[in-house]
Amino acid sequence: MRILMVGHYPPHGGGVANHLDNLVRELRNRHEVHVLTYGPVKPREHEREFVHQVMVPPIYGLRGTSFALLGARKIVHLNRELGFDLIHAHFVGTTSYAGVLAKERLGLPLVVTAHGSDLEHTAKLTLGRFYVKKTLSSADAIITVSHSLAKKALSLGAEGVHVIPNGVRPLEEKPWKGKYITFIGALRDYKSPETFIELARVFPELEFLVVGDGSLRRNLEMEAPENVRFLGYRQDIDRVLSKSLMLVLPSKREGFGLVILEANSLGVPAVGRNVGGIAELIRNGKNGLLFDDFDGLVNAVKSLLKPKTNRKAGEIGRRIAALYSWSVVAEEVDGVYLKVLGQRF
Repeated sequence: MRILMVGHYPPHGGGVANHLDNLVRELRNRHEVHVLTYGPVKPREHEREFVHQVMVPPIYGLRGTSFALLGARKIVHLNRELGFDLIHAHFVGTTSYAGVLAKERLGLPLVVTAHGSDLEHTAKLTLGRFYVKKTLSSADAIITVSHSLAKKALSLGAEGVHVIPNGVRPLEEKPWKGKYITFIGALRDYKSPETFIELARVFPELEFLVVGDGSLRRNLEMEAPENVRFLGYRQDIDRVLSKSLMLVLPSKREGFGLVILEANSLGVPAVGRNVGGIAELIRNGKNGLLFDDFDGLVNAVKSLLKPKTNRKAGEIGRRIAALYSWSVVAEEVDGVYLKVLGQRF
């Protein structure tokens, strides 16, 4: 099968790019997989002939719409040359709308994966809601990475949804010396990093790490107490997590929360707000603890500071994380492809 993936892809960072990187790697064991992503990028040497790009203006508001229109045209051009069996777009919005427009011109089957903020945020915007609803009604199959997102997709007009969680990429095991309470994520409002900073004030005797970057970083650094260190964007997440006592996710919304499983895979328990995909990944009292308000967060952290409780949660976390394999994800996605193609012929 010859597949075209559409979405953010390395060297881009972020959750969608990470998802695509791992999924494409696995699917290439059985299919020829091409990728169309936002330019300008310099593809990695081993896949230069398989990564295509659309040059878009780096201006918020124009970037996505430009990709929808130019991306659709690029897909048509690539299909003349390569002849795809199927298009798989990632992120419901302008990215998936490029696939919708291409499908209308080419008649190719379209699979779309929803990752979180597309259905939780983009769908609330005036133009974004058009892109989302048009995608959900036009795609041959919708995949979501959590059950909470599946419910959201159905409420927005999707007729059927396949729930296929993310996998966990192998992380290198480091000598475990848990010391820090760690936040990993974009420094944006929906991740609620200010809650993590407030938590650090409650435990001045402990050290807190903020891993990630974003528009809130400058203000957070100005407001943070002395026991908080900002590391910026890091690629050595395994090294950071191996030095962590626990991971804290105070996000107001989260489609999946992959970093929970990454932490668990290294024996690090997680504390997360009781929302969205977080509530599906943290089995309360097992591999971590859920909280509903700030007092609940403080109490959860106090509980996981107890060595015996922390160690037990970490051990359970390892077993849970082992269930989320990218090879299994690829098999399930492949099953969706075959079902879509079978229905069309």
